[in-house]
This record gives sequence, C-alpha cells and structure tokens, in this order.
Amino acid sequence: MKLSRRELAKMIDYTLIKPTASKDEVIKVCWEAEKHGFGCVVVNPAYVSLARHMLETTEVKVCSTVGFPIGAGLPGVKSFEAKRVVELGAEEIDMVMNTSKLKSKDYEAVKKDIKAVLKVKKSNPNVIVKVIIETGLLTDEEKTTACKLAKEAGADFVKTSTGLLGGEATVKDVKLMRKAVGKDMGVKAAGGIRTLKEALAMIKAGANRIGTSTGVAIIEELSE
Repeated sequence: MKLSRRELAKMIDYTLIKPTASKDEVIKVCWEAEKHGFGCVVVNPAYVSLARHMLETTEVKVCSTVGFPIGAGLPGVKSFEAKRVVELGAEEIDMVMNTSKLKSKDYEAVKKDIKAVLKVKKSNPNVIVKVIIETGLLTDEEKTTACKLAKEAGADFVKTSTGLLGGEATVKDVKLMRKAVGKDMGVKAAGGIRTLKEALAMIKAGANRIGTSTGVAIIEELSE
C-alpha cells in the first residue's frame, strides 16, 4: 500500500485523552497536529475550547469524546454533552456505546443512546459521529451486532476501542467491522497503534481513520 505522508496524515486522529493530560500537553498536541497536517485532534470535553482556539485558522478539526470512557451514562446526558462540545468548537464526536445494554441484548436502547447523540446533527449536519464499540469486551457476534446497530442508528463511523480499557485494535476486528458495515460507513481503528506498519495494516484491513497518540512517530517513519 502506497500512501503519501500528506494522505496518511489526513487519516490520523491525533489523540490525547489520558486522564492526566495537562493544558501544556494539549497545546503541544495541537501544535504538532498543525505542523504535520493531521486530520483532527481528539481531546476530552474540558479542552475542546482550547483546542479550537489553537486550531481555528488551520484545517485540523477538533474531536471530543462523549460518554467517555465506559458509555454507561444516560442518553439525555450524552445528548447534552454532544451539544455542548459542538458549541465549544468540536466538529467530530467519539461517543462510547452502552456496552451494558448491548450485552443485555437491549438493542433498541443501544440505538436510542446513539440517536440521542446524533440529535446534534439537526443544527450541525456536518458534525461527524463515531461510535466506540470497545471490541476488547465483546465476542465476534457482539462486535458485528454493535456495528450494525450503529449503522442503523445513523452514525458516521464505528471505532474499535477507547484505548483505555485494555483493548487494542486488531486487523481481525477491523476486517470484521468493515464487513459488518459495508463499504460506505467509516471504520476507525484505535488502541495500541504505535508504528507505521501497524497503521498501514489497519488501513489495508478496511480502516479509513487511525486513532493514535503516537501520530508524530508514525508519520515520521514515512518518507515524503
């Protein structure tokens, strides 16, 4: 697979979501994202306004987490959080699916939860919503079901994991997710992707976004 540095950079969601992330670290991530031309930066809600201020004159988008990291909050709370982060400048949202409801086979509740976040699109139709299914907690059958529910609800992407609960992206899971959602929906691989080889393997398997906190190291492996 042959990608230019620019093409790969646009596929990278440069991520800083650890609970100890400082203001200075957020500023550094935004600066690096602009320098390398990453598609977006992913920060927790508390830093959305800062990231937007840092990146408002660039092409780098700001993505915020919603319902992070376990997704067990109430749909109305997630909906409010989504609305608020968009008001603060987020153009993309990475929300966590309610894994408990999925495990309980309460599929309507799962879709209701996703649709609550998607309400933000009524006034902001260009906002991209990605649904984290946390593959490390699911069987293959559950992964497929989760992807199909996210697609039925109207989400733009499905995403492998938060990267905080022990699960890492795998080529097998990305292939399974791509098969479940078809060719037109986005698939984001995130969790443990630290090298160019790993990133390209995920893209070859069907991912069109790579979530990583080591985006600079990855992009610097690739020659111009």
